Amino acid sequence: MRMLSVAIDITSALYGRGVSRYTTNLVRALLRRPDVRMTLYGSTLRGHKQLTDIANNLKQEATSKADVVIQAYPPALNNFLWNRIAFPKIRSSLPKVDVFHSWDWIQPPDKDLPLVSTIHDLAMLKFPDTAHPKLLAMHRQSWKILKERKAQIIAVSRATKRDIIELLDIPPERIHVVREALPEEVVKIGSTLDEEQVAMHIQKLGLTRPYLLAVGTREPRKNLERLIEAWQPLSADYDLVIAGEQGWDVTSTGTKLGSIAHLHLLGRVDDTQLAALYTNASVFCYPSLYEGFGLPILEAFYYGLPVVTSNVSSMPGSAGNTAELVDA
Repeated sequence: MRMLSVAIDITSALYGRGVSRYTTNLVRALLRRPDVRMTLYGSTLRGHKQLTDIANNLKQEATSKADVVIQAYPPALNNFLWNRIAFPKIRSSLPKVDVFHSWDWIQPPDKDLPLVSTIHDLAMLKFPDTAHPKLLAMHRQSWKILKERKAQIIAVSRATKRDIIELLDIPPERIHVVREALPEEVVKIGSTLDEEQVAMHIQKLGLTRPYLLAVGTREPRKNLERLIEAWQPLSADYDLVIAGEQGWDVTSTGTKLGSIAHLHLLGRVDDTQLAALYTNASVFCYPSLYEGFGLPILEAFYYGLPVVTSNVSSMPGSAGNTAELVDA
């Protein structure tokens, strides 16, 4: 049996986001296939050791031989070299690769190399005011290359596929819907966390009352201002906990979120803290205006939480008939 040589750009594994978990879980699954020879590729300067460690840890899970090629320069330079001047060819480093799974914002310049790329969402195009202009320009160039190179595209939901057809004008026959699954990290942590550990983390986070939980970067697309308005009549009995990186902390009326009683802005939490938050919550709220998939919905289901989420974009498909769908 001939082995297929697959290279995958794992640079996104550095950033601790949903796309990072997607990448590492995709790599794990491919590494377990006996008919695939994997090369884990990346480019980073500041995170070179960290990404190399991630790659080597993943490599230990392989059932067949895997290679690691991590280049010591930043993605911005890689973007200039690959997306702008089409140099150097990836085959100079990976001469025997049959197909390259790229990050959707940097593409190798080898025009004869079959490309696959996962597009998680097109939030940057739908909400351009929330995107850094340089980052949006990088993505636009990358999407253009994917279209010109006739790459095969993985969309993580039917909603994302519709957006790709409409906004990027990529033919539907080149777009394959492969839904996300619950990351292995969630199961691993959740299965080992006991009641005493949950109570310890909840205490350290300063939570003493029942609470509703929301997870995600604090930005307008997450629809948190409306969530706060909907929760406030319940605030005598329930706190609202928002776990996610800071991006927006003032309402449209100028009210600072930190000044609202019983509202907890935790910032970014680690995986174990997040597991404790899910375990101890009363309800999970995810009223986003737009998501490519909405992975936190699956995470909340794993912990047995009732879920309230939006009736738009990908959320109905991700939640099915097991959540309360609301007008976003």
